[in-house]
Amino acid sequence: MIKATVKIMLDGKPLSNGNYAVYLRIIKDRKQKKISLGLQSQSKNFVNEVFTKQHPNHQVENEILLKLKSRALEIIRGFQVNNQDFTLSEFETLFRGVKKSNEKIMVFFDEIIDEMIRAGRIGNAQAYKDTRDSLVKFSGKNTLFKEITTTFLEKYEVFLRENGNKNGGISFKMRELRAVFNKAIKRKIISKEMYPFEEYKISKLKTESIKIALSLEEFKKIKNIDLSKHPHLIEAHNYFMFSVYARGMNFKDMMTLKWSDIQNGRIYYVRSKTKGKLNFEIITPLRLLLDYYRAQNRPTDFVFPILLSDDLTPLQISNRHHKVLRRYNTKLKEISQLAGINKKPTSYVARHSFATILKMSGTPIEKISEMMGHGDVSITMTYLKEFSNEDLDKENRKFIDL
Repeated sequence: MIKATVKIMLDGKPLSNGNYAVYLRIIKDRKQKKISLGLQSQSKNFVNEVFTKQHPNHQVENEILLKLKSRALEIIRGFQVNNQDFTLSEFETLFRGVKKSNEKIMVFFDEIIDEMIRAGRIGNAQAYKDTRDSLVKFSGKNTLFKEITTTFLEKYEVFLRENGNKNGGISFKMRELRAVFNKAIKRKIISKEMYPFEEYKISKLKTESIKIALSLEEFKKIKNIDLSKHPHLIEAHNYFMFSVYARGMNFKDMMTLKWSDIQNGRIYYVRSKTKGKLNFEIITPLRLLLDYYRAQNRPTDFVFPILLSDDLTPLQISNRHHKVLRRYNTKLKEISQLAGINKKPTSYVARHSFATILKMSGTPIEKISEMMGHGDVSITMTYLKEFSNEDLDKENRKFIDL
């Protein structure tokens, strides 16, 4: 006879609020699957597959657990009676089938957010949380998957516009919401028929991002600025110059750069955004900056004084990243004003400027692409397209002498 066992249990790792998620575990053929039940409890309030009297609403939620376990046993018994083998995925499909149309999307949002936090993907978790919070403001915390239709999404888009969101922000939230639907379908929480993004196209929300890059002359002004009377800006200036000289290395990669990444006169690192492996020669301006920070003799392996300990948690790293980056961008604007540049640069302007200055200097786009770690030269061409006005204007002036 086909054998399988089920048990209701707490997950081994706590949620961000200190509670533990309640799962139904099925074991068959020495393989197991955990199926979230959308409930949670403190560890002391869950004993022998039931909530104790100290658990809020323990009677109601114990009835839910009893029904869910009975449902699981009924499904297994059905397979046994028919002498029909089954996979764990097939079991989950049948088990979840009774509530496909009544699944609350916010419950699943919270499950995904918690999984990402536990996996150390703090930035992704925050992105999902921002979308979840926005959706709660629009439709409440009890919204069901089945209620999110094409019409719902169109009204949600209007709501976002009324609250100051532009195409970029709307597109971002819609992509996160679409990802939640895809995950729910993959986990067989909802059916494919409930997917609303076949008709509602996120691609219509074309973003008009405004990128800023320094010209060669402006870069020289930043490079040669005298900060002797503004010592509080030296750190930001160093970060900006290092980023440019390091082929447009972004702030997050600078933050996690370690002395062990520097070998034989070269820097080796993996881009956090694309996971592409890069390495390049340490040119003289980079060496001088590295010597400056090596002389500080700090007790960590990090090159820059951004992460102040080697054993920070992912959440601590994320918080530190946002705090220092915000301060860095503020100081960059002050440096720009002192240099007499009528632009408001951010950390990413260093990367834009590196690419643009090389292009204006005649470096082939193919080489710029490889230096920046782009997987396809078309990405670099799109990247530089917005910065080509000066070059085109120069060509257009040829008409003056005709």
